[in-house]
Amino acid sequence: MRILFRIWLFALLLSLCNCRQQPAATHDDLQQICDSGRLKVLTLYRPVSYFLYRGQEMGIQFDMANQFAQHLGVKLDIEVCATPQELTDRIRNGEGDLGAFSIPYNFHLEDSLIFCGVRQITQLVIVQRTGTGRKGQRPLTDVTQLIGKDVYVKPGIFLQRLNNLNQELGGGIRIHVEESDSLSLEDLITAVSQKKIDYVVAEEGVARLHRNYFNNLDIRLKISCDVQSSWIVRYDHPALAKAATEWFLQEERSLDHKAKVMKYFELSKNVPRPPILSLREGKISHYDHLFRKYAKEIGWDWRLLASLSYQESQFDTLATSWSGAIGIMQMMPRTMHMMGVKEGMEWNPEENIRVACKYLQLLDSIFRRVPEDDRHHFILAAYNSGVGHITDAMALAYKYGRNKYIWQNHVDNYLLLKSSEHYFNDPVCKYGYFQGSTTCDFVYNIMHRFELYKERIKP
Repeated sequence: MRILFRIWLFALLLSLCNCRQQPAATHDDLQQICDSGRLKVLTLYRPVSYFLYRGQEMGIQFDMANQFAQHLGVKLDIEVCATPQELTDRIRNGEGDLGAFSIPYNFHLEDSLIFCGVRQITQLVIVQRTGTGRKGQRPLTDVTQLIGKDVYVKPGIFLQRLNNLNQELGGGIRIHVEESDSLSLEDLITAVSQKKIDYVVAEEGVARLHRNYFNNLDIRLKISCDVQSSWIVRYDHPALAKAATEWFLQEERSLDHKAKVMKYFELSKNVPRPPILSLREGKISHYDHLFRKYAKEIGWDWRLLASLSYQESQFDTLATSWSGAIGIMQMMPRTMHMMGVKEGMEWNPEENIRVACKYLQLLDSIFRRVPEDDRHHFILAAYNSGVGHITDAMALAYKYGRNKYIWQNHVDNYLLLKSSEHYFNDPVCKYGYFQGSTTCDFVYNIMHRFELYKERIKP
């Protein structure tokens, strides 16, 4: 009897172990998501993955996840993680349905995760300048030419690969590791464009994105083999994984997908600017009468409003930006509709200017505590980036002992730092990653041009 009991107990323990080793596939995971009406997606703030711009969610990972959710007929719920490790851990623990981020393929994760959906193949590249560099050198075309060169790199996989390459070449690359949290990869790429340094290691996707902002960058020199990455789901969600992969295999061949890739990686974010229409006649544009009319309603100098329009669209009433902003003042259609513009009138220059001034007046009320002589900087910055990123920068400035009501060398410094993980993951930041250099340049250019207009165009 005692022997029979031991046999039964052993069999029971064995069956329990087998149960723990097998996925709990007693339900259709995809059907359960469809029944709930929501797809919970985890991602990270990154320049090509997910970010907020002018109050709207953007990024190629966000766009793809949103389209996949629409394909399933459910709503998308987005939650942002601080690191890739946090994202994989939370997916593994069932705190999200799908990880919409480029997770490098790792066979060690196959027991707990399924790689699926959007697939990307990328490399690490050297970011350098086109043409002739500071010392007369032309762009490098072979990794052996890195010997004797000063190459800047951030810690992590970038440094690991560069160290390995240096060993393969027998040494000689002068590696500068930039560990400071206040200096991001974006800052280093900007420094290359501005001829402050010559070479930086970057992931190809990020490099392609920044090439759209800086036309003098060359990113053709690869220093790593292909790295495959994709979305992830938990191992007991095979139906969701299969649906995501089948959807992407069909989607990646579509014109819509090619347009998304072009939007983030190919369309230049810099456009040439024309001169003043007529210095002799004192005309900035054909729309000066509208700038005068609506600037007066909000208490602005019309030449400042004209400078804003010039920066946004070159006074092109049919302009459309990479982000979807339209018209002479580059307003987001959704914002225009929220502020009372009727369908079909978004492109009308007077409506575009009128609603832009209405929005500027709203921003003025938001930043009413900022002294009047500095408030234009905050308003213009928020017009470009969205209010959230500016309030984040103000919160960071206050936290680190600077004046949150002064723009230059105070709030603008911390807006620049929002491209660094250390700062955009700070608890006081609510709106995540942002490439602040674009907005800081935006504000500077408008104010600088405004001073020029005041000198040359009389009231």
